[in-house]
Amino acid sequence: MTRKYIDCRETPSVSNCTVALSADSDQELLEAAVQHAVAVHKHEDTPELRSAIRQHFREGTPPVETPRHAHA
Repeated sequence: MTRKYIDCRETPSVSNCTVALSADSDQELLEAAVQHAVAVHKHEDTPELRSAIRQHFREGTPPVETPRHAHA
């Protein structure tokens, strides 16, 4: 099983969010990312949101430094 992560720093946002989440399973990561998106970014929990979030999953663990392509 490969650890996966999602990193808000990779997606430009008004809040310049710096949260990165990681988990050992896709389902666990998805649930944590959806909770974050709803609570912090005020998104609605929809199938479209869940699909978009899954597309941002990366293998491994989030980098310590802000990704170069991020707009922080």
